[in-house]
Amino acid sequence: MIARDAYTTSLWQDHATPFAESNKAQPETLYDVIIIGGGITGISTAFLLQDEGKNCLLLEAGNIGYGTSGGTTAHLNTLLDVPYYQIQKNFGKEAAQQVYASATEAIALIRHNISRWGIDCGFRDANAILFAQNEEQDKELDKIAKTSAEAGLEMNAIDSLPVDIPFTRAMQAGEQATFSPLQYIQGMARAFETAGGAILQQCRVTGIENNNTVTVTTNAGAFKAKAVIYATHIPTGINLLHLRCTPYRSYVMAFTLENGQYPEELIYDMYDPYHYYRTQEVDGQKYLIAGGEDHKTGEQENTQQCFLKLEAHIRQHFKVKEIKYRWSSQYYEPVDGLPYIGRLPGTEDNIYVATGYGGNGMTYSSVAALLLKRLILGQNPKNELLFDPNRLKPVAGFSQFISHNADVVKQFMGKFFSGEQLEALAGIAPGEGKVVEYENQKIAVYKDEQGKLYAVKPICTHMKCEVGWNTAERSWDCPCHGARYDIEGKVLNTPADQGLEQLDIT
Repeated sequence: MIARDAYTTSLWQDHATPFAESNKAQPETLYDVIIIGGGITGISTAFLLQDEGKNCLLLEAGNIGYGTSGGTTAHLNTLLDVPYYQIQKNFGKEAAQQVYASATEAIALIRHNISRWGIDCGFRDANAILFAQNEEQDKELDKIAKTSAEAGLEMNAIDSLPVDIPFTRAMQAGEQATFSPLQYIQGMARAFETAGGAILQQCRVTGIENNNTVTVTTNAGAFKAKAVIYATHIPTGINLLHLRCTPYRSYVMAFTLENGQYPEELIYDMYDPYHYYRTQEVDGQKYLIAGGEDHKTGEQENTQQCFLKLEAHIRQHFKVKEIKYRWSSQYYEPVDGLPYIGRLPGTEDNIYVATGYGGNGMTYSSVAALLLKRLILGQNPKNELLFDPNRLKPVAGFSQFISHNADVVKQFMGKFFSGEQLEALAGIAPGEGKVVEYENQKIAVYKDEQGKLYAVKPICTHMKCEVGWNTAERSWDCPCHGARYDIEGKVLNTPADQGLEQLDIT
C-alpha cells in the first residue's frame, strides 16, 4: 500500500514504485541508533551513521519517501526562505555565515551521494532568481542581496527574466540545484541497506521508553537501541517543539507548455506567500512546476480554491498545454527562523530530533543528517548550538517530555448513531465533509461518491484541538499542530500517533 493522499498525487509519486526493503529488522538486536521516519532526513541520517560503522534500524509508518518528502518541490537552496537579514537580526552575522556554510555543505553532500552511488535522479545545478514587482519589494530585495553577500552568497542584478512576468528589479544567485526527490531517497535507501542497515516499512511507532537503552514500541513489535532520532517532520507525542513550530500547507502544480520554453533557473517572486517556478525532466518529459497559495494547516476549509487561484496565476503568465499534476504538502515554520536539530527538549541525551525546516526541507534535511551524525559520534560540530532545539525557553507549566496518546479517553465508545438522521442533519453532498452537532456531541461526517457515510470524533488525538475538513485532499486537518487524518480517521501526518475515534453508524 502506498501511503499518500488519495486525491492528490505528486509528480514524483506518480513516477516511482514503492521501495521494497531487503534487510530484515531484528527485534532481538540492540541497535546503535533507531531512526523514526523514512523521508529524506531519516534516510540521509541513517546512511551516514551506518557508513560510519553504526548498526542502524529505520522505521517508517508508510512507504519510504512517500510522506512530506514525496510532496516537496525539491529546491536545493542556499538562498533560503528566511532571508539572511532575518537570521542576522535573530542570531547575529556570524550565525548567518554558519547557516550559509551549512546549506552549502548540505548540497555538496547530496551531489557527492549521487556521484558515489550512481543515483539517476535528474540532479542539476541551477541559478536562483528573486524578482521584485513594486518599490517596497525593491527595497527588500536590496536588503536580501546585501545580507546574503555578507553571509557568503553573492547575488548579481539581471535585466531580464526567463519567464513572461512583469518585474521592477531582479537579482540572481548561483550555487542552487534541483533533483527528483523520491529517486534520490530510494537510491540512498538502497545504499543504506548495502552498508548493512535495516528498514521496516508500514511500521508506526506508538511509544518509546528510555532507561539508558531505548525501547521503541510499534505495531510490528518492540525494538531496542542506544539512541533514537525523530525524523518524522515534527516529533510525535507532545513536546515543547509543538508550541514553536507552525504547520503550513503549500500548493503545487506540474504542467507542460505549448511553446516548450522551460526555464532553467529557480524563480521566486516576493509576495507573502510567494510564488515559485522551476523545471524538472522526468522520464524524458519536461514539466514546469509552480507553487504557492500557502496557508496555515486547517485554517482553509475550501482548499480547492487554493488550487483554482494557483491555476489562474499560472495561466496568466504561461502558455499552458496541460496541467498534469496537482498536490499540496506540509511544512513547519520555526518561531525564530531556524530549524531545531539536536537533542529533543525534556528528554535524555540519547533522543534526537530534526524539525522546523520551513520551506527549505530538501536542504535542511542534509544539514540535519550531517549535524546528527556528528553529535552521535561525539564530534562537537560547530553549528551545534545554532540549531540546538534547547535554545527555546520553556513555557511555564508546559510539560517538556514526550507523551504518547495511547490512553485517549473514549467518550463515544460503544455509541451508535442513526445514519439517516445524521445525513439529514449534516446536509452534505457526495465527496463533502463537515463537523456537525448531533445529540449534543460534535461529529466529523464525510459522504463518499456512493453515498456511504463515515463518522469520526473530530478531536485531534495529539492535543485535543478540533479538526477541520480539507476539501482538496479529503482529509481532517488539525489547525493547532498540523496532524492530519483520512476519512476513516487514520493518521496521515504526525505529530499524532493515534487515529481519530471511529463512530458506528446504524
